Amino acid sequence: MRTTSNPVFRQLPRQEGSGYANFGSGVTGAGQTTQQYGQYPQYPQYQQAPTTRAMTIDDVVTKTAVTLGVLALSAIISYGLTNANTSLAPLFVIGGGLVGFVLVLIATFARKMDNPVIVLSYAVFEGLFVGALSFMFTNIEFGGVGGSAMIAQAVLGTFGVFAGMLVVYKTGAIRVTPRFTRMIFGAMIGILVLIVGNLIASFFIDGGLGLRDGGPLAIVFSLVVIAVAAFSFLLDFDAADQLIRAQAPEKAAWGVALGLTVTLVWLYIEILRLLSYFNND
Repeated sequence: MRTTSNPVFRQLPRQEGSGYANFGSGVTGAGQTTQQYGQYPQYPQYQQAPTTRAMTIDDVVTKTAVTLGVLALSAIISYGLTNANTSLAPLFVIGGGLVGFVLVLIATFARKMDNPVIVLSYAVFEGLFVGALSFMFTNIEFGGVGGSAMIAQAVLGTFGVFAGMLVVYKTGAIRVTPRFTRMIFGAMIGILVLIVGNLIASFFIDGGLGLRDGGPLAIVFSLVVIAVAAFSFLLDFDAADQLIRAQAPEKAAWGVALGLTVTLVWLYIEILRLLSYFNND
């Protein structure tokens, strides 16, 4: 059974020997599937409330929209505050990024993906990170290229890629198979290794390995990262689709919202970085 490269989705309830909870056995009836899901130990609260409504696509859309709305509002506030006081930018980038990362780890490994408090808290702190980082990318005081219009371009590009991959998934133009999943997951590990290697090399060599210096190699690397992030949406869509077919509880939609938001933020930052290369004089 295929899985997703997104760590948030990878930690959703599983049934031993198959994929996500009850996905391997198929849906033989809403009542039977809901009963099987309720017996799973990771969700004891659902045993006590067997009448919990099953998750639908509307739940996913609504909770994802709420999460992104909170993140966008936080990012706008962060951008405004850093614009008024540039000394806040590093604080928001480092602090917001670290807290957001920790919250994702807690949600993933403590199996709290469906906790709305954690998900919305992540949106707030990640918004501080995104807003301040966007300001730094466009402010010459931090080596940015100037011009806040680049942020709007990055936002449009991000949601354009998201919409495009959703169409690809719904039409079945690219099928999510175990081999495809392994390829994307391997590419993500490779990207992480290269980024860490470039960071370490930058301590000894000016520009490191050249993956983030704005040169031709950096542009190619950013394009590869954007492609991997885009294709990872297919795995996330498939994981969410399987949860819906398995009649997962309504609350599980918060986990889907968190996973999609993590991927969207990753894609946005990489597109913004790529645009900064082309706008750099």
